[in-house]
Amino acid sequence: MPEPEAAKRAVLTRLTLTRFRSYPAAQVTLGPGPVILTGPNGAGKTNLLEAVSFLSPGRGLRRARLEEVAHAAGDGSWAVAAQITGAGGTVRLGTGIDPPRPDAPAGRRCRIDGEAVSSPIAFLAFVKVVWLTPDMDGLFLGPPSDRRRFLDRLVLAVDGEHGARVNALERALRTRNRALEDGADARLLDAIEHELAELAVAVAAARLETVGRLAGEIAAARDAASPFPFADLALEGAVERWLATRPALEVEERYRAHLRDARPRDRAAGRTLDGPHLSDLLVSHGPKAVAAARCSTGEQKSLLIGLVLSHARLVTAMHGQAPIVLLDDVVAYLDRDRREGLFQALARLSAQVFMTGTDATAFAGLTGAEHFIVEPGTVEAQG
Repeated sequence: MPEPEAAKRAVLTRLTLTRFRSYPAAQVTLGPGPVILTGPNGAGKTNLLEAVSFLSPGRGLRRARLEEVAHAAGDGSWAVAAQITGAGGTVRLGTGIDPPRPDAPAGRRCRIDGEAVSSPIAFLAFVKVVWLTPDMDGLFLGPPSDRRRFLDRLVLAVDGEHGARVNALERALRTRNRALEDGADARLLDAIEHELAELAVAVAAARLETVGRLAGEIAAARDAASPFPFADLALEGAVERWLATRPALEVEERYRAHLRDARPRDRAAGRTLDGPHLSDLLVSHGPKAVAAARCSTGEQKSLLIGLVLSHARLVTAMHGQAPIVLLDDVVAYLDRDRREGLFQALARLSAQVFMTGTDATAFAGLTGAEHFIVEPGTVEAQG
């Protein structure tokens, strides 16, 4: 017998904010259906989505420094608390920072049912959060670093350790660059590059696996009638090409040899010129077989929405529980057919979805939704 629908997704039933962005204090109680947040520009709609995004590892959907999130008139601290009901029952998650001290940088604190945990990675056992924001609209025209960051968010939702590996890789690259600049001897560089190669291959392999899984999900769900065209995906980079045909240990040795041979060149450049830190996610409009960067603005938007929906389905398939989906100001730029297509796709996804906009009529076709009116510092249920 299939599980009841409520057990197949994570549902945020209560959200409490303390000195967070524009909210001195706020609490919202929610049901399982779609959540619509409407209000004027600057009212704080995106701030609410950002608070939810802090229920996952990382710096939230704005990639803000922790101290930037604190309410301007507060003491520099902030907190987000949430009650989540999912396949494992109900759990309370909390995160935030204490008032800053001159002798210590802001450090994020995390709790599960009142007990301290070392990092928000522990939250992934109870809830996954995926999002789409207007800042991502230029993804296909921006630099490769934007697409790597986008891809790493996708990987993190299915592999909780990926963020730590990416951070460790960046530290190892900085260490190697400094060692090259300082004229370190070969033995020290060998040791640095040994660790660097292990991290590089681990990061590249995780990205490749997620791209492969996502491509499979896209192929399985392909629908010619969908208003959101399917995407063809590929990951470009030397380490990734090697991993496609060779075992990971062999690729590690090959990359170490490459780094060793490239020391004079990298020393002159002041940076490491090859590796997964420079890889690129290539996205094409599948039906047209055209690179996303050459598509119209509307086609790029539709491709991006389709990718996020595919990722949410992949997370559901891999973990048996649909994620929470945050869509910031998405429907305003969709025509009626695409808007209705999005609502139908969200209904099939069975995830709890948060959506923002300035015009409540744009959500008229979304059934079963809870509507909240957002004003500066307040959020109230309509009706």
